[in-house]
Amino acid sequence: MELKGKIMNVLGDSITEGIGVSSKDKIYCNLLKDRLGLAEVRNYGDAGKRFAAQQQDDGSWSDHRNFYDLAKKMDPNADIVVVFGGTNDFGHGNAPLGSFGDRNTHSFYGACHVLMRYLTETYPDAVIVFMTPLHRCQELGKYGGGEKTVESAPLIDYVKAIRETAEYYAIPVLDLYSMSGIQPNIPVISEKYCPDRLHPNDAGHARIADRLEWFLRSY
Repeated sequence: MELKGKIMNVLGDSITEGIGVSSKDKIYCNLLKDRLGLAEVRNYGDAGKRFAAQQQDDGSWSDHRNFYDLAKKMDPNADIVVVFGGTNDFGHGNAPLGSFGDRNTHSFYGACHVLMRYLTETYPDAVIVFMTPLHRCQELGKYGGGEKTVESAPLIDYVKAIRETAEYYAIPVLDLYSMSGIQPNIPVISEKYCPDRLHPNDAGHARIADRLEWFLRSY
């Protein structure tokens, strides 16, 4: 794929917003702007955002912190759309994982369907790429990142849900969970790439940029 002069929208959470880097120009998508000669990179990263909605104490569901709500605010004029998230759904979201048949934002599977369909219909000519969550601290925990009050599926199940749903929509997936080279539960790797075991640092973002550059150039 010829990337020079293209416009890229990036949808994500605190990692994409830049929590953990020394300056905004070190964020993975901003690194790619110069490398690839992109005309513009629009960063829609927002800390705390999730795929799924959040259930309130009164039983209602709030969509104001989910990716679908954020996606509707993105500029529709883009050649490339990258979505990077899921760790917050595991870490502190209270929506269930759900199942592949779900079609609303009240479960993780359902929210994947809603978002992927929306992006496919809104950007029919764009290259849409989803990136799976990175490995993280407490990824096997029964209560996410320790902030949930109900038992949760392990992080790998959220990764599998993204892979499965994206396959249905024929959306390519860059599987950072399996190929980023960042496993913060190994002390030497955590120190070098992800000191807080959740947010990559400058070196970690450079690794993500390397993987995403290779992935985009393959199209």
